[in-house]
Amino acid sequence: MLMLARIGEVPFIAPMSQPPKSPRHGPPHNPGVRELIAGKRRYSSPPKREDAMLGFRGWHERGYLPHRDEPGLTQFVTFRLADSFPESLRSEWEHLWRIEDDRERRLELEAYLDRGRGACYLRRPDVAQVVETALRLFHAKRYELRAWCVMPNHVHVLFKADATPMAEIIESWKKYTAQKLNRLLNQRGRFWEADYWDTYMRNAEHERKSVHYVETNPCKALLILDPRNWPWSSARLRDHFGVLLS
Repeated sequence: MLMLARIGEVPFIAPMSQPPKSPRHGPPHNPGVRELIAGKRRYSSPPKREDAMLGFRGWHERGYLPHRDEPGLTQFVTFRLADSFPESLRSEWEHLWRIEDDRERRLELEAYLDRGRGACYLRRPDVAQVVETALRLFHAKRYELRAWCVMPNHVHVLFKADATPMAEIIESWKKYTAQKLNRLLNQRGRFWEADYWDTYMRNAEHERKSVHYVETNPCKALLILDPRNWPWSSARLRDHFGVLLS
C-alpha cells in the first residue's frame, strides 16, 4: 500500500554520498518581494494564534515569490521539475522573470513550461502515475482536491486546505515523490524546484476559470485535443455535469 507521510514522517533511507549541489535554476533572489509582503500584512488580519501553531504562515515569502497560507483557502499551485528552466537555455527564459505585472509574468512563465524544456521525466507513464497517486492519496483527509494535471515537466493542483498548511501539503508531495522517483530513475540529486507558484481563489468564478486552465493545459501545450484523454488529469474523472468523481 502506498504511504505518503507528513513532513518528518518519511521512512528512513540510508544516507548516500551526495553530489555537489547544482546551481539554482530559475529566478534570483527578489528583494522587492519583502516590501510587497509587508504591505499585504499591513492590510490583512494576522494569522490566528491557533492557526500559527499549526504552521499556517499567512502572507509570507521564501526569497522570490509571495505566498498566502491560511485555513480554508482554495489554492491553485504549480510546482515544477528542477531542470524545467535549464541553465543552458537561460537566454530563452531569463527576461520572463523581469516582467513587472504579476499576472502577465506568471502566464508567460507557465507558457514557457508548456514548451517542455528539460528532461521532462513526468512524460513517462510510470513516473506520472506516482505523482498523481501521491496527489490523490489524502484527498478528503488532509485537503480537498478540486482539479489536477501532471504535465511533462510540471504539475498543477487546485485544492482546499483545512487543518494542514499549504506548504506542508506541497512539501509532503514533493519529498515523497522525489525519493521514490529518484530510485525509479536510478539517479540522485534534486528532483523538484524548491519553490512553487500559488494563487488563492477569490470567488467561485475565479475557481471555475482555474479548473478550466488546469484541465485544458495538455490541449494548450498541443499534447492532446480532448482534455478527457489526458491520463493524469482530473478532467477524465468528471461526469457529464462536470462533477469530479472520486
